[in-house]
Amino acid sequence: MTDLSSRLDPWKGRKIDKAWLAIILVFVAVAALVPQDFWEVGQATVRSVLSTAPFIAFAVATVAYLKATGAEGIVAQAFKGSPVRMIVLAAMVGGIAPFCSCEVIPFVAALLAMGVPLAAVMAFWLSSPIMDPPMFIITSSALGVDFAIAKTIAAVCFGLFGGFAVMAFNRTTLFTDPLRETAQEGGCGCGTNPFTGKPVWAFWSDPERVQMFRTTAVSNALFLLKWLTLAYTIEAVMVRYVPAEWIANILGGEGFGPILLGALVGGPAYLNGYAAAPLVGGLIGQGMSQGAAMSFMMAGSVSCIPAAIAVWALVKPKVFLAYIGFGFTGSLMAGLLWAAWV
Repeated sequence: MTDLSSRLDPWKGRKIDKAWLAIILVFVAVAALVPQDFWEVGQATVRSVLSTAPFIAFAVATVAYLKATGAEGIVAQAFKGSPVRMIVLAAMVGGIAPFCSCEVIPFVAALLAMGVPLAAVMAFWLSSPIMDPPMFIITSSALGVDFAIAKTIAAVCFGLFGGFAVMAFNRTTLFTDPLRETAQEGGCGCGTNPFTGKPVWAFWSDPERVQMFRTTAVSNALFLLKWLTLAYTIEAVMVRYVPAEWIANILGGEGFGPILLGALVGGPAYLNGYAAAPLVGGLIGQGMSQGAAMSFMMAGSVSCIPAAIAVWALVKPKVFLAYIGFGFTGSLMAGLLWAAWV
């Protein structure tokens, strides 16, 4: 009976990806409400995706190569030596490490369980989700190289700020015994622990690493394609139907207010780092200030709802609140400094 039912209904048990579903729903809504604009919105989306295609290809090849060679093992060197050295290296490595989002939480749990100081772990934890090689490429494409460089520097500074702040209170009860009792070490299905092993730069002589390259390239290409398509679809609709003066009045102009608002709404409103870049690019085109854009991007990277839930599940409330506090404060500072620079 099961075989017969599955043959009669081949889609039974299969789930459509939420990002692709959202794209379909947006186009269905456009077709139903403003059918005369359907092709224009579609063409704008396709043009944007195609213009980003070279950057996507380079990003996919880069992260696949780093995965296949096992270059992530270099991260282990950041958690050796004196506390100050660990904080500095953890912040720097976290700002450029090519980790998938699901890897960070198990790594942090493993590091804390092994007794690595919370200050160094916090430095890595804060800087890691903000920037990585493909994120830099996509951000450069959507918001400019200067913005991407500034965001990378801010990521490292985030880590340094949080790490040394925790170190300053290390002798108090605030940051002692940070893990919840239910937190356990574990993997995320992303392969072996990248904190172990040495890189094999000429990976093409190893069939398993070649397969890792292919698998990683395909999965990341699909991941980037779906999120960027969603972002450019929303951007096409937003640019066409959301009055630019609304954005300019709320998040535009100079001063502290737009930057503060960007930091406040960055977490709850943030979709995905790769999708956020072109969306923010569209908002800037409609009047969003540069400072608000930076604070929004930084806050969303650190304290978006999925990341916050994962952090809450792993550490005790006092550490969670510190993490959120560091994220908000750092985002505000980054926005203010970027606004002053540009």
